[in-house]
Amino acid sequence: MSYACSVERLADRLGRPIRDLRISITDRCNFRCVYCMPKEVFGRDYPFLPRAELLTFEEIERLARIFAGLGVEKIRITGGEPLVRRDVETLVAMLARISGLDLTLTTNGALLAQKAQGLKDAGLDRITVSLDSLDDEVFRAMNDVDFPVDRVLAGIDAALAAGLGPVKVNVVVKRGLNEDGVLPLARAFRGTGVVVRFIEYMDVGHTNGWRLDDVVPAREIVAAIDAEHPLEPVESAYRGEVANRWRYRDGSGEIGVIASVTQPFCGDCTRARLSADGHLYTCLFAVRGHDLRALVRGGASDEELTAAIGAVWNARTDRYSELRSAETADLPKVEMSYIGG
Repeated sequence: MSYACSVERLADRLGRPIRDLRISITDRCNFRCVYCMPKEVFGRDYPFLPRAELLTFEEIERLARIFAGLGVEKIRITGGEPLVRRDVETLVAMLARISGLDLTLTTNGALLAQKAQGLKDAGLDRITVSLDSLDDEVFRAMNDVDFPVDRVLAGIDAALAAGLGPVKVNVVVKRGLNEDGVLPLARAFRGTGVVVRFIEYMDVGHTNGWRLDDVVPAREIVAAIDAEHPLEPVESAYRGEVANRWRYRDGSGEIGVIASVTQPFCGDCTRARLSADGHLYTCLFAVRGHDLRALVRGGASDEELTAAIGAVWNARTDRYSELRSAETADLPKVEMSYIGG
């Protein structure tokens, strides 16, 4: 059975509608990627959220249904690493019953080989896999838990076999670490139907040691690929699409670049984020969230939750990436691993 939602469209103070909801279902991860959850901060004694503070699947489904009624058309399940949360397939099945939603998930791929078919059977539409290098030594260094790249590639193959397509591969590019892997990744997936999206290294949170010098600009990435395999731009599929799309002129597929640092796209941002403990964030670089879990567990009605979410979005003015400067650099920001990137 599916649940239909009557839609009440929201717009923030800059006229941006709410269209996408990213739901973090855990703050835990089995990787310690140097740009996201560096081991020296997220070590063995790091105080992750207790289980009782996480939204239950029923609470997530209820909030997702309310967001759908406010105009959300796409839900992306994130983490941390979402596949480490027990019985994630059950949650996927619950969300898949909400009609009209594009349901996706982002994973590091470590557990994907054994879970891909179950996720598809539960109703997941598409999947995105984070893969920062095909070079095994570089990949192990970046995930910092000595995880081999072949097991992630096996997960991508399993996702393709299960019909979770088009599969997207996200690559965070950091100067001096993995920019030499851009062309090998483009070559490996060209002609396969897998869309590789190269992401500029971003200043999310305060633990990844971000410096502007570490950013490889999207235009440099596109130029490198274009020199070997000529590209042409592709129109965005919808307002708020984060990736600038480029297709190979010979028809062998496309790539994307996400240029949050050098070409900010705040003006078309339609994304809200729900943390694993039920806080609503209206920007990846937000200073604070709005506690929806307290309302849910305090007995708020659907109407009251709808009004609370609407009030937050209607007051939204976030555009951090457009304002990025020395003045914004030291503002407190939540960690990407907490709100799902």
